[in-house]
Amino acid sequence: MRAFLFPGQGSQKKGMGAELFEAYPMHVEIADRVLGYSIKELCLKNLEDKLNFTEYTQVAIFVVNALTYLHYIETKKLEPDFVAGHSLGEYNALLAAKVFDFETGLKLVHMRGQLMGKVSGGGMAAVLGFSGEHVEAICREYPLLSISVANYNTNIQTIIVGERENIMKSRDIFTALGGVKFLPLNVSGAFHSSYMMLPKIEFEKYISQFELKKPQIPIISNLTAREYKGDTLSSYLVDQIDSPVRWNDTVKYLLDKGVQHFIELGQSTMLTRMIESIRENYAPTK
Repeated sequence: MRAFLFPGQGSQKKGMGAELFEAYPMHVEIADRVLGYSIKELCLKNLEDKLNFTEYTQVAIFVVNALTYLHYIETKKLEPDFVAGHSLGEYNALLAAKVFDFETGLKLVHMRGQLMGKVSGGGMAAVLGFSGEHVEAICREYPLLSISVANYNTNIQTIIVGERENIMKSRDIFTALGGVKFLPLNVSGAFHSSYMMLPKIEFEKYISQFELKKPQIPIISNLTAREYKGDTLSSYLVDQIDSPVRWNDTVKYLLDKGVQHFIELGQSTMLTRMIESIRENYAPTK
């Protein structure tokens, strides 16, 4: 069995999609019309470093992931048994499962990026060496810092989130425990946390005008690390904005389901590296 996986923010880079834009002119035309600017110019030239601003990062990754997926299935003639995406990448999983078309997905991502990009002041950091549960327990020991877990990426890689000043204060707490690497992340906001409450509320209003169709391929949700279920599919995307990404559990669930081949479709290998780490510590659920 195989799963197609789509990366999210952090996978952007100047030149992304260079080999794809000419091959899919209709999709480029749709993107330019929806966005009001050239997606090709954004990705290839990265003027004013826009690729590192959430409003632009998210649409760029969504478009390039989508074109990468189209190219892959057209050339390899392979279809997935499951799809999943890391944070923003989940929108590409939904596109692959035909929950919405390319234009609808881009409109949703465009609004998501604009709303999330308005929130500033927060910070994030990677804590390497401890399990997510251990990191979560440490965060609870220091309630005044108001730090929480944003991403449970692997058994030993966890992303924490909070006010930028408090994130930096927590560095000494984690490094004093020994065996830990603490890496502040260059992000524009405190994603997947309570800081995203207002974007979540506004996004819920926006997404309500769109019809989301029943998935034709099982999608594993960031929110639950289980398959999308029920008729209110939009609730998964709304709640995802201020909830942790359970990537470690997502991959373990897919392994339990018998997935042997994980294919990352985007312009990075970030998920592939995470999967290698998760597999090293994987024990089947009984």
